[in-house]
Amino acid sequence: MASLTQISQSQSYFTKPHIQIPPFLANPDSSFSLKKSGHLRFHRRTAEMPLKAVVVSATTAEKPSKRYPGESKGFVEEMRFVAMKLHTKDQAKEGEKDVKEPEERPVAKWDPTIDGYLRFLVDSKLVYDTLEGIVEKAAFPVYAEFRNTGLERSEKLAKDLEWFKEQGHAIPEPSTPGVTYAQYLKELSEKDPQAFLCHFYNVYFAHSAGGRMIGKKVAQTILNKKELEFYKWDGDLSQLLQNVREKLNKVAEGWTREEKNHCLEETEKSFKHSGEILRLILS
Repeated sequence: MASLTQISQSQSYFTKPHIQIPPFLANPDSSFSLKKSGHLRFHRRTAEMPLKAVVVSATTAEKPSKRYPGESKGFVEEMRFVAMKLHTKDQAKEGEKDVKEPEERPVAKWDPTIDGYLRFLVDSKLVYDTLEGIVEKAAFPVYAEFRNTGLERSEKLAKDLEWFKEQGHAIPEPSTPGVTYAQYLKELSEKDPQAFLCHFYNVYFAHSAGGRMIGKKVAQTILNKKELEFYKWDGDLSQLLQNVREKLNKVAEGWTREEKNHCLEETEKSFKHSGEILRLILS
């Protein structure tokens, strides 16, 4: 997880001299494109409408409605675009974020610890428990669309923590970052479905991309290359992601432009909370 969301760009955290813990790990969606359809609509209408209608169409073509980056591909692409813009240039080629806070600066040495990683796993499990509980309860009917997607991580994390316990490690209680984020998600889900689904998307898609890269690096460094269940999915991951992508796009079709923008504005908060949990790895 991460501030925890295809990003091949995430590899740069482990290949460059300085490793920067990202505020957010980008998801595996493709790059966006802009589609200007005003003139296409105009030419199509001229062949089938009377002169008066053509004049109206021409006026419309001259003043096309604003198109948002990624909009032509569906709302998930809009979310991906906003997420990528909140990265720095070092983290992603589409990044535009300036480093201002101390926690956003590069880490001079990648040195994870078992204790820190366990704290990360425990807090991550609390967040996934919360997300999965919310969609199961479905305070808003739309949440039920995201039950049993195949992306669920709670049971996988429970198995991993049991394995650590069998190795003689003490499993800590959830810490402040995880508790704070879980509580925020609960409150948000009861009153603001658009904002909640922003977090849902970012958390699951982050883990499927950059999160896996971090897991691999940690395994190489402190787990003798053991692959945890947290980084395994039942079924084809790309198809599971596509299924959720389609569900999110379908749900967003019923939102107003204002509701979509409200969802997008929540991305930065998702980065913040997830990043605080990710940084536990180095604690």
